[in-house]
Amino acid sequence: MGSLANHLAGEFIARMSNQVRCRGKTRHCRGLTSGMLLTTLLTRQSLTTMPSRLLSDKFCAVRAKRERRKEARPGELLDAALDLFVEKGFAGTRSEEVAARAGVSKGTLFLYFPSKEELFKAVISENLAGRFEQWNAQFAAFQGSTPEMLRECVQIWWDNIGSTKVSGITKLMFSEGRNFPELAQFYREQFVAPAHELLRRILQRGIDRGEFAPVDLDLAVYTVVAHMVFLMLNRHAADICGDGRRPMDPAQYLALQTEFILAGLAAGPGQRRP
Repeated sequence: MGSLANHLAGEFIARMSNQVRCRGKTRHCRGLTSGMLLTTLLTRQSLTTMPSRLLSDKFCAVRAKRERRKEARPGELLDAALDLFVEKGFAGTRSEEVAARAGVSKGTLFLYFPSKEELFKAVISENLAGRFEQWNAQFAAFQGSTPEMLRECVQIWWDNIGSTKVSGITKLMFSEGRNFPELAQFYREQFVAPAHELLRRILQRGIDRGEFAPVDLDLAVYTVVAHMVFLMLNRHAADICGDGRRPMDPAQYLALQTEFILAGLAAGPGQRRP
């Protein structure tokens, strides 16, 4: 029995001689003799406290991983919701499907988003409405001409929205907005209104600088937006507007339409400021 205990104690010392790092703390077991360790192991205190200590060391990494996972869950849920809303529409998407795709339970989903409507609003805020603070600051600091600014605006929209799955939100609102007026109103307030306001400021800048002819700003905004909306709808409708002879290159179409708009907005000789 004594030799077995010494053998076990020696093996334990060998294993514990390496540093165990957890929560920024370092423990050392070097220097313990077999006799000292055996005595410690046989005390009542060690028998009651050592297992919890070892379990804490063993699972601290697991707890940290779970904490990181918990922090990431809202983003994962929003990504899963965006995918499903674009694929199946709002009415066709069930909350349990979103939870399953994100790898969580339906109860976990409702901890973050109390209803499917609130989840959809969060998708709009995350992917559309949340971009305007950066975009407004970016264009406020823009130093180039207004035609260059409008080209930049259209390109930023294409890179961040038009060419991505986020564009499917607009297609969804066209097809289902009438059935869900509260969501449609939220979409207008959080995305359409700030987008139109940004475009109005760009167009007004061009007019004030003599680069654009005076125009009805509200109608001019719709003119700029029209080809963007067309591309978003066409992207999610299997290019239904094409005649099949030649696939449309969205980037080339966007550039061409922007130049058409700029040509129409250009101030004539008598309208340009000195």
